[in-house]
Amino acid sequence: MNDEKPSPKPDRVRMENVNHPGKSTPVDAGMYKAVREALLAVLPASAPGMTELQMRDAVVPKLPQDLFRGGARAGWWYKAVQLDLEAKGEVKRELSRPLRWHRPAEVLRPSDVRTSRDGGNRPPRHGGDQSP
Repeated sequence: MNDEKPSPKPDRVRMENVNHPGKSTPVDAGMYKAVREALLAVLPASAPGMTELQMRDAVVPKLPQDLFRGGARAGWWYKAVQLDLEAKGEVKRELSRPLRWHRPAEVLRPSDVRTSRDGGNRPPRHGGDQSP
């Protein structure tokens, strides 16, 4: 028996959950991408980070209205994406009270990634030769 999960449809992505290792769920790629970009844009790059309430309040206004009219379903999506990014190491949870989250220093925001002939897949260079 093959335990490998089939690839999601092209308009779907597999979302993980830090609380349920080894399990993933296919979700709408457009909604996932919108929430991921908004969440990574608002999370600070270091501790103390943001509380869950602060994250929600910061993410909802950044979501596209055509996907999240009036913030509908935004709460479920931002929490699910936060748990996915935490499982993938792109978001770090601080064990504080209240709990807080931030981006690890080595994780770049989508806006930090260079766009050029590399398709935007390389991080920006720092210092030294700036040629591609």
